[in-house]
Amino acid sequence: MSSFADQFLNEAAEVIRGLNREAIENLAELIAQTRASGGRLFILGVGGSAANASHAVNDFRKIARIEAYAPTDNVAELTARTNDEGWHSVFEGWLRVSRLNAADMILVFSVGGGDVEHQVSMNLVGALEYARSVGAKIGGIVGRNGGFTATVADACVVVPVVNADHITPHSEAFQAVVWHLLVSHPRVKIKQTKWESVR
Repeated sequence: MSSFADQFLNEAAEVIRGLNREAIENLAELIAQTRASGGRLFILGVGGSAANASHAVNDFRKIARIEAYAPTDNVAELTARTNDEGWHSVFEGWLRVSRLNAADMILVFSVGGGDVEHQVSMNLVGALEYARSVGAKIGGIVGRNGGFTATVADACVVVPVVNADHITPHSEAFQAVVWHLLVSHPRVKIKQTKWESVR
């Protein structure tokens, strides 16, 4: 008798088999180009994806030596902007103050990627529209069909849906798998990680 653990892990294996390797390589190249041009990396996510963004910022700064930020790490500014201006514009406002420009890159972590028609994650949509207006590069690690992020990104990894009941856990779990792949990628990695350096 198959257990739930068997089912979930088999789904995870299927997700891995379905990940678009070319899209991952394109994302690695985009990040490498951003660093080479002196650009910054802004990682945007909400909910569990915000927590992933915070962890990823650490890895990209420490391992890939790229200047990286997650707006959600500043809870005071995030909540002030939400309270005073509305949730939909929190990322765009943050990016404007940070003087986002054409050398920079936005990396979206999201289950759905933003959806204008259904008015879901409009803060991501607003940020991406602003990024396009200043010529910043756009990347994404997203689930479902990739949503608005996939339609505007220069490079986007869409986590395949293998079970409609597990879109969110697989999407958020594989954000972590893919960003760890990226910071380990020879085009991106600069500094050795601690435990690999201990022999």
